Amino acid sequence: MDFPYIIFGLRVSSNFALPGIEASPEQLTDADLRLHFGAAPPAASQLAERGAELMFASDIQTETGEPVQRIWKTQNGALLRIDYEDGTQFWVDVKGGEVWSRWTENSSFEDAASYMLGPILGYLLRWRGVACLHASAVQQAGRAAVFVGPAGAGKSTLAAALVLRGYAVLSDDIVALAERDGAFYVAPAYPYLSLWPESVEALYGAERDFAAFSPNFPKRMVRLRASERQFAEQPALLESLFLLHERGGDAPLLESIATREAMIWLVANTYGNLLLDDELRGREFALLGRLLGSVPVRRVRAHEDISRIGALCDLIEAEVATGRATARAPANL
Repeated sequence: MDFPYIIFGLRVSSNFALPGIEASPEQLTDADLRLHFGAAPPAASQLAERGAELMFASDIQTETGEPVQRIWKTQNGALLRIDYEDGTQFWVDVKGGEVWSRWTENSSFEDAASYMLGPILGYLLRWRGVACLHASAVQQAGRAAVFVGPAGAGKSTLAAALVLRGYAVLSDDIVALAERDGAFYVAPAYPYLSLWPESVEALYGAERDFAAFSPNFPKRMVRLRASERQFAEQPALLESLFLLHERGGDAPLLESIATREAMIWLVANTYGNLLLDDELRGREFALLGRLLGSVPVRRVRAHEDISRIGALCDLIEAEVATGRATARAPANL
């Protein structure tokens, strides 16, 4: 039995039920992507012996100095193998739209699913030419605000704080953009946020907790209910872009930023940017230029004390309201 899903606008079929995501009520007649958990592609062992070419090795290393992730090209690049330090492996048929995954006794299906719904799917979108930002996105009344920044800047925490104020989440960690008729739209991803325990305590109280993704991954899965408008199931028009710097220093902060500096920040915080070839990089650079020419952008920073995130939410809500009023003004004259 296969389980159908709609993720980032892709029709996805999986042989395992994906944690935290409800299956689509409609069976897919055709899938853009097929996930095969607990399996390797045909002749995987022979592929490993054909002199796979190392494409990428993570700068982040284990205590023994091993990269936490390696990506190999096989079959002249038609099939990519992704190895994690815990023994979890993926094979990605980029053009064919299939992904296989298997794991060892040191990990689990939940670990493999976390990788699949995070970096693996992010890489696959990039290889398909979809521009992806390392960001979180929320929406209200069909208009999206996107928070772009590095790990630790507080993207997910800020999104969760805005959900408590009536916003709905579109995506967490990876934001996929679609350009149509001179405007940009954010595709919905998964109905959950990934929060560290200290963020859960600051936002929901010490008595509230959420289940971890797996015993090996301490972040908590905060499920979002579309029925309560916590998760947006339809794409939203990108209305505001906030470049979220690391917490601390002069905060809360919201200020203007020069276009050149904003471009450098966006390029540095596109998802999986080390894996792009020259053609994809060129196309992405042009798209980001059009994005900055059409969407207001601000630099923001949250306070180091997570419990004070509300002050930054106040600034963001005021900025969004001002932007909407300005956009509507000509029509009211």
